[in-house]
Amino acid sequence: MNLPNTISRRNFLAAGAFATTTIALSAKSYGRVLGSNERIGVGFIGAGGMGTKHLEACKGLKDSDNLQFLGVADCWRKRAEEGAALLETEALVDYRKLLDKQDIDYVTIATPEHRHAQIVLDALDSEKAVYCEKPLAHTIEEGQSLVKKQKETRRPLQVGVQSMSDACYSTAAQAIAGGVIGKVVQAQIEYVRRYNSQGLFRKRDLDPKMPKPEDLDWNAWLGDAPEIAWDPHRYFEWRCYSTYSGSIATDLFIHRISRIIKACNLTYPRRVVGMGGIWQWNDGRDLPDNFEMICEYPRGMTVYVLGTQSNRVDFEHLIRGYEGTLYFNANGWVAKDKDGKEISSDKSPPKEDISIHHTNLHNHLRNNEPLNCPVELGLASLVATCMANESWRQSKVIGWDDQHQKMASADSLNLSHLPEPLDSQSD
Repeated sequence: MNLPNTISRRNFLAAGAFATTTIALSAKSYGRVLGSNERIGVGFIGAGGMGTKHLEACKGLKDSDNLQFLGVADCWRKRAEEGAALLETEALVDYRKLLDKQDIDYVTIATPEHRHAQIVLDALDSEKAVYCEKPLAHTIEEGQSLVKKQKETRRPLQVGVQSMSDACYSTAAQAIAGGVIGKVVQAQIEYVRRYNSQGLFRKRDLDPKMPKPEDLDWNAWLGDAPEIAWDPHRYFEWRCYSTYSGSIATDLFIHRISRIIKACNLTYPRRVVGMGGIWQWNDGRDLPDNFEMICEYPRGMTVYVLGTQSNRVDFEHLIRGYEGTLYFNANGWVAKDKDGKEISSDKSPPKEDISIHHTNLHNHLRNNEPLNCPVELGLASLVATCMANESWRQSKVIGWDDQHQKMASADSLNLSHLPEPLDSQSD
C-alpha cells in the first residue's frame, strides 16, 4: 500500500478508534483464559439460511483454527438436527441450554433481527463471547443495551458485517485520516439488485397454507414480538415485516454504510432522510421494496446510500474530499487528486468472507487481535439505518438528539449547519 507521509499520530489513532479503544481487552477478562493454540469451543444459535452459512464456514475452519463444536440450537428441531449433523454435534431447541455449556467460548447468533438483543444479552450474561449477525439489534435502544452489557461483562462481541475484515477499509481510514484527499465532504455507495417476480425477500413457491411443523416452537421464534397465529410468510419471509426486521436498510444497506463509517471514522449521523416505497411488490409487506438514504454527519459531510432492488446497474463506491477522491474497486482502492492523477492506493481486494471474520474473532480470543467489527461500530451502523427507516415511516427528516442519545424529528432539535471543530469531533 502506498500511503502519504502526512499521517500524524493523532489522525492514525483516530482512524483506528474502533479497533483500539474498549475492544482491546486482556485475555483475563474472558470467562476462561485461552492459550495461543488452545481449542476454541463454539456453539451456534440459528440454523436457517444464514445460520447454515456460518456452520459451513466454521466447519471449514475446524482444523486450521482449532475449533470444537458443542451444539446447534434452533427453535425448529428439524433445522437444529440438520445443522448438528453437519458438524457432528448435539442438536437443541432451547438456546438457553446451549448457553449452559461451560466449555463454549463463543456462540454465533444467526436468527431474525428481532431476536438478536435478548439472545446476545443472555449469551453475555452466560460469560460467552458472541458473533452476532448484522444488524446488532432490531432497535437503537436494544443496540444501546448491548453496548452497555458488553462493557459490564467485558466479553468480546463481533458484529457480522464480514466486509469489516477486509483490510482495504482500514487502510482507507488511515489514508483519509492522513489527508490523502483533504477534508472529506461526501461519500456515495450503493446496494443494487434485481429480484425476480416473487419479490424482494419472498420465498419462491411458498405455500401460504403450510401448517406449522410440529417440531417448531413458534412462541420461541416470536420471542417478545406480538403474539400471532402461525404464519409461514412471517416465519420464512420475516425481512418483509417491520415487527421482525428493518428490511433493506438493516439487511442490505448496513453492509455498505459500515464501510463508509469505518473509512471516515464516523459514529452517529446528525440528520438522516430515508426515501422509497412499496413500488414493485405490493404484497402485504410493510417496509419499502425500493429504498435510498442520505446521512449528514457532524464533521461536515454527507453519505448517500443509493440503490434499487429492481435493476442491477450499479454506482461507483467513492469518498470525495476537497483535494481528491478515493475510489473503492475490485482490487481495493485508489485515491486520485483533484486533477485525476493517482496519488495513493491499496491493492487488497475486498472478499466479504465470513470465514475471515470468524478467524478475526478467534485471533482476538487467543491473541488480543483487535476486532474488526466491534459493538461500537455495529451500533453506529444500526443508528444510521434505523434513523433512515424512521424518516421513511414519518415522512420527516430525522435528527440525532446527542444530549439524550436518541433520534427525534430534526426540526425539534437545535442542529448547527457548521461542522464541529476537529478536536471535538467523535463522529
